[in-house]
Amino acid sequence: MKDAVLRVAGLAAMLLCLATQPSHAQEELKIGGIGPLSGGGTAWGLALNRGVQMAVDEVNAAGGLKVGETTYKLRLVMLDDAYTATGGRTAADRLISLEKVKHIIGPIGSPAVLGALSATDPSKTLLFSDGFAINILKNDSHAAYNFRSIDTTIEFAPAMIQWLHKNHPEVKKVGMLGPNDATGQAVLPMLAGFYKANGIEVWTDSFDRGAQEFVPLITRMMAQGVDLFDLNSNSPVDAGLMLKQARQVGYKGLIWQVGGPSVAEIMSVAGPLAEGFLSLEMFDFSSPAGQKFAEDYHKQWAGIMNVQTPLWYNTAKILFEALRRAGSTDVDKVRASLIAAEGYDPGIIGPVIWGGQADYGVNHQLLVPFWIAGVKDGKEISLVKILPEKR
Repeated sequence: MKDAVLRVAGLAAMLLCLATQPSHAQEELKIGGIGPLSGGGTAWGLALNRGVQMAVDEVNAAGGLKVGETTYKLRLVMLDDAYTATGGRTAADRLISLEKVKHIIGPIGSPAVLGALSATDPSKTLLFSDGFAINILKNDSHAAYNFRSIDTTIEFAPAMIQWLHKNHPEVKKVGMLGPNDATGQAVLPMLAGFYKANGIEVWTDSFDRGAQEFVPLITRMMAQGVDLFDLNSNSPVDAGLMLKQARQVGYKGLIWQVGGPSVAEIMSVAGPLAEGFLSLEMFDFSSPAGQKFAEDYHKQWAGIMNVQTPLWYNTAKILFEALRRAGSTDVDKVRASLIAAEGYDPGIIGPVIWGGQADYGVNHQLLVPFWIAGVKDGKEISLVKILPEKR
């Protein structure tokens, strides 16, 4: 009798335990990530990785992302593209074929983005990238499944160069060095056109990606009598080395970067020689939202936070909102929700504004405010805030 009572009690306890457990484990939704986690663009790759991860962690801590009747636990699957076209294609192929990912954030840099697009376009995978080549959005597919998350040369360069022409009328000739790949081939001619439109003469030369010794090219540039050295869209390491080496060989003219942006990293490379440097800047860390974001970031990571980090956090938040509104992970439904998300404010940069119709034939360019910043007394200071024109 005693054994029977114990068996009944044990069965009751087991049934109670089963009743209090969830009927099934929370489903997982993978978000793909691609970026340069090695090479000269590593700071940008880490920015993407950490920015998206912060957004993922935030959603998971709140119980997950509710999409229709399902609440998902999010997981970022991040891959290194080594800042190359081959790396971008390989990473996209793996995410699509092996990880079964439908939504990818990244890559950064035109070669890697164009490589990834060769995989994501045919498979109808959503891609949120940051590459400056015009054919990332202006292409035969009309950017059907790809969106750009950060302003490009077309969005920020005209306003920056107009500001330069007004505030530094002494600049009559500019020199630029760019990589002899898709990035340099796309950006340098575009920038040259904007400078020439303001009556500024342009001299350019190219280098092999991965080079670290720029003195011969800088010396050749100096012989052309340039008043301004534009570091354009070069990676943080390359731009920092160019700035440092230019000052070391005696270049006295103005140095700035219409591209990047990576002011903190460039300062870390160039040291005191960064004094007087001007640059595009993409985020205001002095704002309340900026201070809160930096505080949350440094709870997990030490050292310099690249300015693109909050921009990729912003991208992830927009994607998650589009998934929520779509009520489905179906790519076409999410794409429609993205377009309709104009005005949604993720709380870090400002409301979603889509542009690009005039320049690319499709409104898949996210427009975000930017700043012109400078280095004074070893610190970065903001000089002017600009909002890109919606075209």
